[in-house]
Amino acid sequence: MSATIYRHEFLARINSVLVWSVSAAAFLILVFSIYPGFADEAAMINEIWAKFPPELLAAFGMNKLNMTTVLGFYGFMLIFIQLFLAIQAGNYGFGLVSIEENELTADFLLTKPVSRSQVLLSKLLAALTSMFLTTLVVWAGTLVCMALYAGGREYDSSTLLLMMLSLPIFQIFFLGVGLVVSLLVKRVRSVTPYSLGLAFGSYVLAAFSGMLGDVKLELITPFKHFDPAYIVEHGALNTPLVLLNLAVTLVALAACYILYIRRDIPAVS
Repeated sequence: MSATIYRHEFLARINSVLVWSVSAAAFLILVFSIYPGFADEAAMINEIWAKFPPELLAAFGMNKLNMTTVLGFYGFMLIFIQLFLAIQAGNYGFGLVSIEENELTADFLLTKPVSRSQVLLSKLLAALTSMFLTTLVVWAGTLVCMALYAGGREYDSSTLLLMMLSLPIFQIFFLGVGLVVSLLVKRVRSVTPYSLGLAFGSYVLAAFSGMLGDVKLELITPFKHFDPAYIVEHGALNTPLVLLNLAVTLVALAACYILYIRRDIPAVS
């Protein structure tokens, strides 16, 4: 690993990390602040949910979440936090090597006394550090929410811990897939359309899976691999889907290494 490249890559993302971290934490705290009202009016809230179409509730995982409980409400919010983190990780994955290629500075970097393996590893570690800092802020925001708004209501702390610990694995999937796609296409001119497409596409597949009850769709979307509703209902991760997620992530990262080592890097003519 090159400490210089790592530091440069990390500092280049620090503003992005601050924006994503503050946005995610603010969303958690602001939305969770209405939870006491939900809990105090449990009967009325459940009556309102009963009037919604079952397909709509299933699309958002609300058919398996009791929004009047602490973990049920947090699980519902976690779906949107996952979407936040998926877009962030996708941005980092798609932009990891494509930005320098678009700016035609990649060949300059590779003339330095570092191997391509060192370059890729340094960039990956910087991206992982950036993502995990955002996750730490989300974790801190979660603990603040529980302290401020749970109101002494009981919840299973081990289930909460599982939901929190699932976030880093969830992020790495989008980072790895984003990177491998960027290496497979000829040029990524803008990372935003790609990251939004990957994140929202996966989310929509999860919604259709919930509405249709299609197990096959669950296999290809990480939103179902780490479904908050499943974790809250069973108090555990969906082990087969988590293992599938890890396998896809490892294959993607291995493919990234092979593709980057063999990639024809564009140079300034």
